[in-house]
Order: sequence, then structure tokens, then C-alpha cells
Amino acid sequence: MNFYKTNTAPLAAAFLAAAVLLFSCEKRTPKDLLQESIIPVPVAMAATGSSFALTKKTVIYVQDSIAGLTKTGQYLAHLLGPATGFELPVKAAAKAPRSKAIYLTTAAGDAELGSEGYELTITEDLITVAANAPAGVFYGVQTLRQLLPPSIESDSVQAGPWEIATGTIRDYPAYSYRGVMLDVSRHFFGVDGVKRYVDLAAAYKINVLHLHLSDDQGWRIEIKSWPELTAIGGSTEVGGTKGGFYTQEQYKDLVQYAADRQMTVIPEIDMPGHTNAALASYAGLNCNDKAPALYAGTDVGFSTLCTDREITYKFIGNVVSELAAITPGPYIHIGGDESHSTPLKDYIPFINVVQDIVASNGKQMIGWDEISHATLKSGTIAQVWASPENAKRAADQGVKLIMSPANKCYLDMQYDSTTQWGLHWAAYIEVDSAYLWDPATLLPGVSKENILGIESPLWTETVTNIEELEYMVFPRLVGHAEIGWSPAPKRNWDTYKLRLAQHGKRLETMGVNFYRSAFVPWDGAKKAIAAESQN
Repeated sequence: MNFYKTNTAPLAAAFLAAAVLLFSCEKRTPKDLLQESIIPVPVAMAATGSSFALTKKTVIYVQDSIAGLTKTGQYLAHLLGPATGFELPVKAAAKAPRSKAIYLTTAAGDAELGSEGYELTITEDLITVAANAPAGVFYGVQTLRQLLPPSIESDSVQAGPWEIATGTIRDYPAYSYRGVMLDVSRHFFGVDGVKRYVDLAAAYKINVLHLHLSDDQGWRIEIKSWPELTAIGGSTEVGGTKGGFYTQEQYKDLVQYAADRQMTVIPEIDMPGHTNAALASYAGLNCNDKAPALYAGTDVGFSTLCTDREITYKFIGNVVSELAAITPGPYIHIGGDESHSTPLKDYIPFINVVQDIVASNGKQMIGWDEISHATLKSGTIAQVWASPENAKRAADQGVKLIMSPANKCYLDMQYDSTTQWGLHWAAYIEVDSAYLWDPATLLPGVSKENILGIESPLWTETVTNIEELEYMVFPRLVGHAEIGWSPAPKRNWDTYKLRLAQHGKRLETMGVNFYRSAFVPWDGAKKAIAAESQN
């Protein structure tokens, strides 16, 4: 017995040493992180020339006791599972694992990263996504996703290998507000369609979903104290086809779905104009006590709430109160645009009163740039869409701006005269035009310090379903996402169009019905990127 005890130890040690040597000498595919096509382009990158191999033995570890990280870990496992066929476990860990793992942590302790930045460190044995908050980890995961082949987006098992270039990415956003707006009033989009849009936008670090829930053509959110809003006002849409609406439970489900993807939902109830659906539902909201017919056209500016009636403000108070109760985010959008039938002498006091109603419900008011005519509170936000004068007037009052210039950001504008859907009253917006602008230098008297962020609205007068939506949105939204996230000196059309071209296959694999602009070299992009990197 003693013989075996004293003589097998060296042999076992030798086997262990050989195994360690064999593992450490495992051949890894050389890869250059700097050749990867990441959108939005990160703040800083450094490559180390090797690769991490994602296998069925990889484990996703999340720093324990951190709210939100487990959901992001599960999100990542769900994202990677269908294409790889791997059932990657998600486990809590008190400290970073040593190998064969992806580690998600909010222990970065790095003030420069803020609440949304991250540092992604990839070695041959370990991937670490470190941030100060769960949002940063989620955005780091979106970057990690783009370091895998486009086939990772498939919903069926694909051939590997699944290799990720080694190095470090350090990244944080230029603007804290990076939004999309979906008009569900002109044409209604159901819960599944909106969730699809959330998933696609979140992949490019968009963090706000603005839902345009009421307009002349339809009222889309259940208000329990005013049930006819949906029973009557929600019954139709543009063209006279059947409309629809979200119950409050469905809305709360959407809000949570978005929150799990680090996206804040902002509900908009447009007023005092764009209100025919409400006026048709309740005659008392009209100055003549007569409810107009439901409207299924596309004209604007003809409707207005009766601004000197007590019932109008009771109505608004009830609507805002119910919305605020089911909206955990800080904002309520009150529209305020194109109220051509409301005299300015009535419009200004109306906006001032509504601003107080929103504030009394614990929310900050957002309105389109026309609200700058009123006296704006410090927490109010003006969304710039049409008027440089309104933008400057709002900035001069010290409020923050959301930049949505119609000739750059409106996703319902046609690409060119041959585009099947959309309009062109603001401009034809090709993919290059959508990218080639800077919010901080676009308007006189408006600087980066005045700007909260940017938002890309999609109005749906001509857009009827998710396939049409995707065509109008993509790839322009991808460029807007880069404008909102990446620092201005890093943004360059000549390099961006090459990275976007590489994303064509990714979008295709995701099943996105995107517009293949002739300005983007969808074919041969890899060669173009390699040539560019040599210059």
C-alpha cells in the first residue's frame, strides 16, 4: 500500500502536467478583432490576434445578487442556442471563472463608462462583459453577438465553428436617449409586431420605444374610465379597415418586454390636435357637443379638443393618470404638433396646464417642437421635427431636445421616387443621407449640451404591416443608432457603408425585409474592408 502511495504521486503529477500543457497548447484560429464590422462603432478597440471558441461546454456566469444580470444571461443563452444547438447553462458566480466561460459583471467600477457603457475583454479562455450597471452589460452582449458569424442569427442549427476574435472593446454612448417611434394609430400593429420591432432595435443599442397611441384615425390604449375611446375610437384605421387597441395588460406586457431589453417605453397621447378619434368617442370633448364621424383619411390639422372646457382637463387628467400608473419610465408624451385648428392664444395655456397635469402624475412631459411657444418647465423635453426656430426657442428656455429632423430621421420618408411605401414631403432620404448628419451641428443655436438624444419616427399612413415597416426602417435605423451611440470623430460614411454591407447577411438571416441601397456595397464588402484597413 505504501509503495503505491509513494510512487504513483509523481506519475499522476506528470499526467496532470501533460494535460495542462496539452490544453494550453490547444490551437486557436488567428482572428483580428479590428476587422470585425461592429455597429455602432465602438469608442476604442484593441486586438490580440487569437480567438475564443464557443462550444457546448461553455458556461454563462453572472455576478450573483445583481438584479437584471440573470435575465441578460438567459437572454444571451436564448440568443445563442438556436443556431449553435448548445444549451448553455446560466449560473451565478461570486467571482470570475477561469476558462470556457462568458462572465457578465457589473463590478467594473469605471466612472467613464457611465450607466450604459461596457468593457468587453476576450481571451482564448474567457469572455468578460464588465459594466457599472445591467444596461451596459446588455449592450456589451449586443456587441459580442456581432463578433459571431451572421449565421448565429439563424433559428435552426448551423455549422460552426463559433469563434470570436480576442482583444478588448471599450465603449459608451454619445447620447443617453436613442429612440424609435412607432405610429400605431394610422395603422395598428399588434403586440407580436411591436415585440419584433423591439428586438431588432435593441440589437443596435436603441433604448427608447415611443408609441404614438392616439391620432385622428385611431385610439390604441385602453383607458378604463373612458371606455368608448377604444370601443369607438379604436375601431378603425387609415383606409377604413379594422383597427385595434392594447388592453392595459397587453401594454404592461410590452413595457416589461422592452425593459428586459433595456428599452424604456414612452406613451404618446397627441393633443390638442390629432384628436378626432377621441372627439368621435365623446361628444362633450367638442365645443359644439357633437361627435364627428370617425376618420380614415390622412389629412392633418383639422381637429382640436375644446380647450376652455372643464371636461377636457378631467379627460386629460384621467388619461394621464391611468397611463402613468402602468408606465414605469419617466416620460409621458403629449404630442402638441400640427394643431392648426387651435388658436395660439388657446394653445399656449392648454400646453401649460397639461404640463402641470403630467408633472402632478410624477412624469416629465415631452412634446413636439411646437410646445416651445408655451412656458416650459426645466424637466420638460421638446422633440424637434420641423422648426429650427422652435428648437432654439426651447433651448433658450433651458430644456433638453430630442432631435428628430424630418428630412433626416423620418423613417416613413421614401428612399427615392421608386419606393413603394412612404411619403416624401420632407425629403427623399437615402441611406447615406440618413447617416450624414450630426445632431450637435445641425441647427443654429443648438449644441450637444442642449441635446438629450435622437429618435427615428415611423409614421404609418402608408405602412400597414411588419414587412413594410422593416423595409422602411432598415437599414436607415442602423445608421441612426450609430449617430446616437458613437462619438462624432468615429463616424465616417466611407467606413460605415462597408460595415453596413457586412450586416446585410446578418439582417437577412434575421429575416429582416430590408432595403438594399445601391449606395452600399452589399457584395464584396469583406474585400473592401480589408483594402480600407491597409490604407
